[in-house]
Amino acid sequence: MRDERLLKKDLFGEIRHRPGPDGGTIVRDTARSAFWLRPVARHLLRREARALAALGGRDGAPALVSASRDRLERGYVAGRPMQEAKPRTAAFYRLALRRLRRLHAAGVVHNDLAKEPNILASPQGAPVFIDYQLAAVSRRRGRLFRILAYEDLRHLLKHKRTYCADALSDRQRRILANPSPLSRGFRRLVKPVYLFVTRSVLGWADREGAGDRGDRQA
Repeated sequence: MRDERLLKKDLFGEIRHRPGPDGGTIVRDTARSAFWLRPVARHLLRREARALAALGGRDGAPALVSASRDRLERGYVAGRPMQEAKPRTAAFYRLALRRLRRLHAAGVVHNDLAKEPNILASPQGAPVFIDYQLAAVSRRRGRLFRILAYEDLRHLLKHKRTYCADALSDRQRRILANPSPLSRGFRRLVKPVYLFVTRSVLGWADREGAGDRGDRQA
């Protein structure tokens, strides 16, 4: 604990960096969360642990080291958040799309790729997806899973449109123009409440509160 460096402290607990080989590990601790939010913080921790276990550290995803009711430890992954790195090469997005397909093939949907801080550009220029607190894992990959996977894809393509629009294919432009009914319903009914809670109650101000909700280098 003495050697750990505090990266973030908020109502959901603390995020700390523990130095060690290969950059060390990142520790998420919900025992220090606000008591009235602790059940939510623990639920998000369980979701992240399940997703990271399913991915097994493949394709640059942080490797799960350990998880308990109030503590999750995962591997450190060096990189800069997308809004800082501003990746503008078509190769970056080709690899990001391949990694997203493999993530879905492993039965995981990320559910939070709309936030630029959740996509890192590694020192080698490779995309890395982090922050799996909202991720879902499904062996069956049924209809809801496919809808959520489609939205993962749309959010990634939105970032490509921001930084590398000339490389968008006609098919990708059609996907961007056609959000799922679930997405349209979220924007109309849920997003205004979500923004009020995250900005006014929780104080998240960076890109809809993402800030990265943890560490700027994951």
